[in-house]
Amino acid sequence: MFTAFSTQPAHLVRRFAEQARLHPDKPLFFEKTGGEWRGLSYTQTADQVSRLARYLKTLGLKPGDHVVLCGENRVSWAVADLAIMTMGAVVVPAYTTNTADDHAYLVSHSEAKLVICSGGKIADTLFTVLAEQDRITNIICMDPLTEAQEPPEGLDVHLFDEITAVSGEAVLLEEIIYPADEEDPACLIYTSGTGGRPKAVLLTHKSIQANIDAAFVLLAEGRAEQGAVFLSLLPLSHAYEHTAGLHLPVQMAAEVWYCEGRDKISANLAEVKPTLMTAVPRLYELLHDRITKGVAAKGGLSAKLFAAAVRLGRKKLACKRLGVAELVLDKLLEGLVRKKVRQRFGGRLAYFVSGGAALNPDIGTFFLALGVNILQGYGQTEASPLISANRPGRIRIETVGPAVDGVEVKLGEDGELLARGDCLMKGYWRNQAATEETLVKGWLHTGDIATIDGDGYITITGRKKDMIVNSGGDNIAPTKVEAEYGIEPEIAQIMVWGDKRPHLVAVIVPADELAALDKAEQTAKIGAAIRRAEARLSGYERVRHFLIANEAFSVENSQMTPTLKVRRHVVSQVYEDRLAGLYRTP
Repeated sequence: MFTAFSTQPAHLVRRFAEQARLHPDKPLFFEKTGGEWRGLSYTQTADQVSRLARYLKTLGLKPGDHVVLCGENRVSWAVADLAIMTMGAVVVPAYTTNTADDHAYLVSHSEAKLVICSGGKIADTLFTVLAEQDRITNIICMDPLTEAQEPPEGLDVHLFDEITAVSGEAVLLEEIIYPADEEDPACLIYTSGTGGRPKAVLLTHKSIQANIDAAFVLLAEGRAEQGAVFLSLLPLSHAYEHTAGLHLPVQMAAEVWYCEGRDKISANLAEVKPTLMTAVPRLYELLHDRITKGVAAKGGLSAKLFAAAVRLGRKKLACKRLGVAELVLDKLLEGLVRKKVRQRFGGRLAYFVSGGAALNPDIGTFFLALGVNILQGYGQTEASPLISANRPGRIRIETVGPAVDGVEVKLGEDGELLARGDCLMKGYWRNQAATEETLVKGWLHTGDIATIDGDGYITITGRKKDMIVNSGGDNIAPTKVEAEYGIEPEIAQIMVWGDKRPHLVAVIVPADELAALDKAEQTAKIGAAIRRAEARLSGYERVRHFLIANEAFSVENSQMTPTLKVRRHVVSQVYEDRLAGLYRTP
């Protein structure tokens, strides 16, 4: 296996310590505080990691212990992650959107010994949870408590800033790193799953490092590894961002800037001018909608030039020859349109990386046509998470690319994608039955149905458990159908339904622009959108009837996961009676 960065053992903190030694004064982490971006160098970060790790030891933390880590993407989250691993302990990331019940399950199931969290509502929720148990007696808060905040009796609160404050003799990180084996667990990541209780995936230092090495090889193909600047948006509690947005850039001597939030993405892109950013398809859909609506609002010549830039860009991507006049126009549009679009993303962006769910090919092609590169990949938490990805200069946007370096893939008899390599998990924590079902003879059974072409490019066609089989025996991949309908501007969100039924029906969330209309007008406009999309679908994939949702699918109402995938079982339960009633509609 090619190791991109060093000959050190596959241990995440040792790799970080090596980079700190090689680049002591290089900026590493940035976050906005008081309206200004403030950063930490490798040396400053290593010092904070050392101080926190030493303090964790005084609290009785031992190698192999589990520590819950819950907070927004921020410098202190990254420091805590590295400090926990420095002690040979295991990081248990938790989503900030977790309910008290979610946290209670995670704290209990993981058998955690300590909690590190942000302040505010997150701390309040965890205080409530920890008041009901007696195993955890210490919590470290990244923010000071307010006067109104009262920790439960028996729980000692320690403040992150006081622990990591620069005072006294410096602690050399390399001198206190626990001598862990590369097969030792590094983190326990709870899947954000679309159904039931999440499973806890145990990832080792070796498995995560294998993914980092593979990602480096991929980026090096496009010369994107040098001077890289990452904008971190996805939750660090997700395996995707934990590997690709934290430990990969740390080992690349890159910079990591923490986005202020989804509502500040555009501003932060302009300020930070990132070269790389990982995100889920929903972000690209939102950016697509924002751009197209802005162009439509301008109208006139601007809208015509924009449409021409997209049209000619798509034609080139399809390897169709441009006429002489088209070549001249295309060159003009590079400066008049495409350059301005790239400037909206900071002007230095080498690649957007998309993963976590399927990217609608029309969305991907839209950005590629405008000169914004998107590398769509595929992975699962159980694979640390990267399994495949498109390559710079060899993008096939309708696919998730070939397997990455060090990963082997094949199809099972039923078309299920199987993968194996050093990146695979050790297993599910406290769930041997699920481990044996998922890891069979060294192969990860992904649960996704796929095809693999002659060049090794993988296309995901559906999820085994999500596949709809109608009463006529047709197999329907709901994500494919939803992607086609979802591209229509009148439809903000959609979930199709119809297992063992004669045809598909759907729950639809109208676009914001339709909010002022009455139900009849909304229904008419959505109906027109449905009919337009039907031309791109087979007969059995078409939605015959639909209902308008009571509210948008969101993380807050539990109808979406923290990575913005629809929880089908939740939405189905909410609308089951009304959906069934649609089959009585003539």
